[in-house]
Amino acid sequence: MATLLLIRHGRTTANAGGLLAGRTPGVELDEIGRRQVRATGERLAGVRLAGIVTSPLERCVQTAQAILAQQPVDGADGLELGLEFDDRLLECDYGDWQGNALKTLSADPLWATVQAQPSAVVFPGGESMAGMQARAVAAVREHDAAVEAAHGHEAVWAAVSHGDIIKAVLADALGMHLDLFQRISVGPASVSVVRYGPKRPDVVAMNTEAGPLDWLTASSPGPEEVVGGGDIARPQTAARP
Repeated sequence: MATLLLIRHGRTTANAGGLLAGRTPGVELDEIGRRQVRATGERLAGVRLAGIVTSPLERCVQTAQAILAQQPVDGADGLELGLEFDDRLLECDYGDWQGNALKTLSADPLWATVQAQPSAVVFPGGESMAGMQARAVAAVREHDAAVEAAHGHEAVWAAVSHGDIIKAVLADALGMHLDLFQRISVGPASVSVVRYGPKRPDVVAMNTEAGPLDWLTASSPGPEEVVGGGDIARPQTAARP
């Protein structure tokens, strides 16, 4: 099966300022974020990616470009790698919440529901969190199937998106209810790894922030073939505490 890398954008000016950026245009990586995504590109330099699909927002495009810059210009298959944009990987539409300070939003009664029962949340003037999850999961599964069909079961590809989007996709892959997705941490420029097998997904790693990822190119059995806890040696990568 193909291997999906879920990559969050690096730190932004809005992150640093405690703002909920949402889909606000012009939100870019700050200096720390630029360093973070260069490091992520270095981690992936030994992995020949079959594709990079990204949210069209600036911070994700900058992240994807930093990864692309450290990929081989031309692979053994003779194909040049480029970026593909998918609006389904856009940040959640937070509606009236967009652009506000997190400190202010935390006093809104809806904040408690966002934390404890996100499946019931519809942002005023925006979308539901359940709808956000549905579109994102549909996007990554569709792209994953296309990558595997075009490049084979050992292909590795990346989806560059936002924190809540990646947490929602991981929750689905883990078989978790959306109401539990706030238990998942996804740091800036982190890499999570999922393989969609014919019977169930295999969540290989979550929220990794350090260490080379060239081990991803090695063949591994599908999740339905692993018994007794599995015996595949996977390098330990640093995860956000």
